Amino acid sequence: MIETCSKRCMLFGTVSLGILTIVVLILESHLADTLSGSQRRNKTFPTENNSTCWLTQPFTVISECHPCSDFEIRSKSIGVCIHTSFKEILRCENGETVTKSCDRVAYLEERKFWKFTIWSFFMGSVSSVAVMLRMRVLNHRAKRRARQVLANGTI
Repeated sequence: MIETCSKRCMLFGTVSLGILTIVVLILESHLADTLSGSQRRNKTFPTENNSTCWLTQPFTVISECHPCSDFEIRSKSIGVCIHTSFKEILRCENGETVTKSCDRVAYLEERKFWKFTIWSFFMGSVSSVAVMLRMRVLNHRAKRRARQVLANGTI
């Protein structure tokens, strides 16, 4: 079945599957953020000085979730960096500043995803070019053999 498809049909199928994959990833990312946003806020992570004001009071995020420095992890100067290697700084309504451990850094996860996607596209492109070049060489050899057989007159 696949042998009967033209190059244009194969290219159209590949491009449409690629677009469909990107749309699904975008939708999945959007739905994951909206559906689990409330669950993530209720997830308990270690906090500095055992303060839990962020659980009972309104708070503002001073510093979004970001990786701890190597020094903070090795020296264990900030206890929340030991658990997940990420920290988030919050300020509660009563003025208390809390450093709490957090799950992941969104921009780092996104960067890893795009690196993987670009690397996969690059490797796929190189492989595709290699296959086309090999096909061209094999077709050329087959044509040369056919010409030799026809030139010799022996079939």
